[in-house]
Amino acid sequence: MRKIKCNFCGSSRYEERRIEYLYSHKGKYLLVPNTPVEVCLDCGMVYYDAAVLKEIERRFFAIQQRVEEPDRYIEMPEKVYA
Repeated sequence: MRKIKCNFCGSSRYEERRIEYLYSHKGKYLLVPNTPVEVCLDCGMVYYDAAVLKEIERRFFAIQQRVEEPDRYIEMPEKVYA
């Protein structure tokens, strides 16, 4: 884990967690379960490692170009807020 201070609250208390990350680009999406993050224990700010985000982006474009297959497809309902 990094030894830095939170950009939002200044805390140096972090916890490593795994979350679901939703990558979006031009109206297309990739849901990435089990994404590693660091979370500030005082304010809840979430920090992503640049290498993790680059790998998610690489996978998204590989799937869009049909170089890789996703693990599965899911349906997502949509409802406009009006």
